[in-house]
Amino acid sequence: MKTKQLIKILLGVLAIVIFLIGFTYYSQSERQNLEVDFLNVGQGDSILIKTPYNQNILIDGGPDNSVLSELGKNLSFYDKNIDLIILTHPHSDHVTGLVEILRRYQVKKVIMTGVKYSASYYQAFLDEIKKQNIDTEIIKGPEDVILGNNLEIKILYPSSDISGQTSKDANDESVITKLIYFKEAFLLTGDAEAKVEDNLIDNKFDLSADVLKVPHHGSCASLDQKVIEAVRPEMAIISVGADNKYGHPCAQTLDLLNADKIPIFRTDKQGTIKLISDGNLVKIKNQD
Repeated sequence: MKTKQLIKILLGVLAIVIFLIGFTYYSQSERQNLEVDFLNVGQGDSILIKTPYNQNILIDGGPDNSVLSELGKNLSFYDKNIDLIILTHPHSDHVTGLVEILRRYQVKKVIMTGVKYSASYYQAFLDEIKKQNIDTEIIKGPEDVILGNNLEIKILYPSSDISGQTSKDANDESVITKLIYFKEAFLLTGDAEAKVEDNLIDNKFDLSADVLKVPHHGSCASLDQKVIEAVRPEMAIISVGADNKYGHPCAQTLDLLNADKIPIFRTDKQGTIKLISDGNLVKIKNQD
């Protein structure tokens, strides 16, 4: 009897080991491509980047803790590592969810502007970074963050060090990044609006990208024709909450995109939007 029970236990353990090995192999095979997930966090922004080099990068954390359930859906259950967090700016709909992320995940590094902004949720974020002594980089101007072979994040804006300065317009102090994987590019804009992007264009920054994360949830000031002509995206992503009080996205912004026949994907309509790229092509992976 004891022998039979022992055999059953050993077979059960073996089955679990085989499952875990298979699951790990499957998860690693999924990482052969770059995946960019525009998470459905309501009226806010949060972007999860999963690299072919097994890095997890999170840009913003949304307005509440719904980002936790989104990460749970889009990362393996055993994966609690965040290699890099980029906070675009300290508004509540971008920073609030990051506080619990810092507490529940192993975060290796944070990049942010370091601007002064008087809000409890932002202070909670700064306090948690300090408490855990997380490596923090303050943006001093444009730079390249190399993630691996033919994979980088270009920080395009802010163009100078604004750390320690009292925020005058947090939206237009947003970190603008360009994620590049071989031939494919994603322009990720935070809440910076068209006047900021126009300035980058005037200063000869290359904003061309296959995917445009429409700034500021598609507000009326988020885009103009000059920006669309500079970016020439194959698709536009709008991170926005359903029936939000701000009227986002603005009809004017949608009209600009539609006039150029740019496909629009919205988190309030499609849920989390998963894009996958092999470096030559970007496609929708699946939708919620």
